[in-house]
Amino acid sequence: QVQLVESGGGLVRAGGSLRLSCVIAGRTFSDYAMGWFRQAPGKEREIVASISGSSSNTFYADFLKGRFDISRDNRVNTVYLQMHNLKPEDTAVYYCAAARDRPWNSPSQVAEYDYWGQGTQVTVSS
Repeated sequence: QVQLVESGGGLVRAGGSLRLSCVIAGRTFSDYAMGWFRQAPGKEREIVASISGSSSNTFYADFLKGRFDISRDNRVNTVYLQMHNLKPEDTAVYYCAAARDRPWNSPSQVAEYDYWGQGTQVTVSS
């Protein structure tokens, strides 16, 4: 059983920063690519960023324009999403996801991921 637990969401003013964390339990963490997705009300779930198991490859959605940074610490089975210069349009539920057997790839599609966390709400006020 693989479990992912996100934390770090909350309410922040536009221009502020937040750091999301996701801890995975139950498997060898470095075997999994990790991704952050988000879903706003009435919209489809979309990729924000992903990172390969080895940290050798990352992927970022075009709309981020360098505002977010994904990283991972395989010693503590945790992936992070550092978010800077947040905008009201970043308001969404953010989900952590894990893709099996991806030490070198950083997948960007929802269907490529095998396990999902419960999500954490990020709200950015104007």
